[in-house]
Amino acid sequence: MRKWEAEGEARGVIIIVHGAMEHHRRYSWLRNMWVLSGFHVVMGDLPGQGLTTRSHRGHIDSFDEYVTEVKKWLQEALKYRLPVFLLGHSMGGLTVIRMLQEEKQDIAGVILSSPCLGLANYPPMPINALSVGLNWIAPELKIDSHLDVDLATRNRDAKDRALNDSLFVTKVSVRWYRELLKAMKEAFTNISNFPDVPLLVMQGGDDKIVNKTDVQNWFNRLSISEKLYKEWPKCYHEIFNEPEKEMIFDYAKSFAELRLRLLQ
Repeated sequence: MRKWEAEGEARGVIIIVHGAMEHHRRYSWLRNMWVLSGFHVVMGDLPGQGLTTRSHRGHIDSFDEYVTEVKKWLQEALKYRLPVFLLGHSMGGLTVIRMLQEEKQDIAGVILSSPCLGLANYPPMPINALSVGLNWIAPELKIDSHLDVDLATRNRDAKDRALNDSLFVTKVSVRWYRELLKAMKEAFTNISNFPDVPLLVMQGGDDKIVNKTDVQNWFNRLSISEKLYKEWPKCYHEIFNEPEKEMIFDYAKSFAELRLRLLQ
């Protein structure tokens, strides 16, 4: 976990939770944009990803490992005694959802970027069935993630950086896959436990990794006082890497700034 502080008097704190296979360093542009806008930023690498050594790369024993890690980041952010916002991308968004469903947290708002609430493409049924048995007898067996960078973004620079990024996880364990499926299911079955906090869900309109219909269904079933769904046409999965990223950031910042004004 690391912290970046805004110069002068900060207005709030943003916790950024990265997605599957990647790491927090891929969010340097987004981090800098928040810092320049007067927000402290807290983020790090989830277990088994990036530079973490707490578990094998691409493997977890339980999805709760992610939840526990983000709770640590939240406790650090709360030390600033400023309004805290959670920003989770993809699997990071799913982690934020599961954390908030399990325990009430002192936060000012939530921003979800293409949250992983369903996959655009699942493995063939025979392989999926095989993974159930392997989860018991060989949970650490690694399989190719089949997540091509061309599916993530239309941004050529972002693609080139990803192709030369040695910290990317290319293989995941059978247990990791089964835990992801379990967490997605629990996000729906425990939907009534999601707290009544301001929520912005932003979704790539041409997402080729996450099934946007599942995201819409989860959002529509959510009964909270203040929620906003924004779909960005033509955008792929990594909306904060897309050519429209500055406009998308401004939208997210406006959401946070309005929440801050209402808190005054």
